Formats: sequence, C-alpha cells, structure tokens
Amino acid sequence: MVLVESDSELSHGEEAPAFELPGADGETYTLSDFDDYEALLVVFTCNHCPYAEAKVDELNHLASAYDDLAVVGINPNDAAEYPDDSFERMQERVDVGDIEYTAYLRDESQEVAHAYGAVCTPDPFLFERDGDTFRLAFHSRIDDAMSPDEEPSRHEMREAVEALLAGDDVPIAETPSQGCSIKWTDN
Repeated sequence: MVLVESDSELSHGEEAPAFELPGADGETYTLSDFDDYEALLVVFTCNHCPYAEAKVDELNHLASAYDDLAVVGINPNDAAEYPDDSFERMQERVDVGDIEYTAYLRDESQEVAHAYGAVCTPDPFLFERDGDTFRLAFHSRIDDAMSPDEEPSRHEMREAVEALLAGDDVPIAETPSQGCSIKWTDN
C-alpha cells in the first residue's frame, strides 16, 4: 500500500469526462444514465484499500440520503495483481448489500481513471448539473478522517452536496483526498 494524495488536473467548471462501463449489477452505464440527477459524485475506489473501505458507509449514506445525487463508484485497479478488486468480487459486494451506491462500475482499461486524473482510492469528484452536462464543482475528500481508523468529525462531502443541491456555492475549502495509489497495469 502506497499512501498518495489526489492531484487531478481536472479544473472547476470542466465537463465530466464521458464513460461507458460495466456495472456490478449487470448493467452498462454511461454518463448520460445519470441525467435525471442534479449532482453526480464520481468516486474512484476499490475493494482492498483500507482508506477506500473506511468510506463505504458514508458513500452508501450519500447515495440513500439525497434523491438528486447519483453516487458512482469506479474501480480501476489491476485485478490480476489485486484479486479483491475483480469484477466478480465487486458483484459479490453489491449482491450482499455491502455496496449500495447508485452504480459500482469497473474500469478494466483504466482509461476513465486517466481521463479524470484519478490517482488514489478514494478519489471523489463532485459535479453539478449545468443544462445537459455535469461540470466539476468540488474535488475534495469525503470527510476529515484521514486515517482508516479515525472517526470523522466533519462530513465535508455531505456539506458540499447539500450546498450544491440548494443552489449555493460550496462553503468548504478543498482538501485533497488521500488513500492507496491506483494500481495501474503494466501496459
């Protein structure tokens, strides 16, 4: 495990990069599948990283608490080297109810992770609806618990989502997320 901080070059106001990825629920998803939502939280995550695992409950909460927010987990890790991150393991976690995001997607080629500039798990990107597209509004950590063993005292992504859905500016300074490095394939 290598601890890294998110440093994506995706800038505020930029459109969410498009994708077409298989979901752990058996469906295939594109960015336009979330057009009915006012906000979209794309989180690069995985099954094996303790930093990502520590945020599953909060991501499940976000997915269930806000009807106008889509929470999309994307797992880009090399499953050959990290079998816990395989598509089959993702499906198991969804089937038993561990993962209750709007969608949990597999980025086998890692092209989507590269397009977003994701570097760690978890690496969250919050987009707001702007007409027929989503634009980056907030790229920051999920909460202030920066170690898997800590309990958060502030749920920063909740605050950002609530502000966005209310039509307000996000009142929180961005703090890079930190977690395990994305496990890139050799090719």
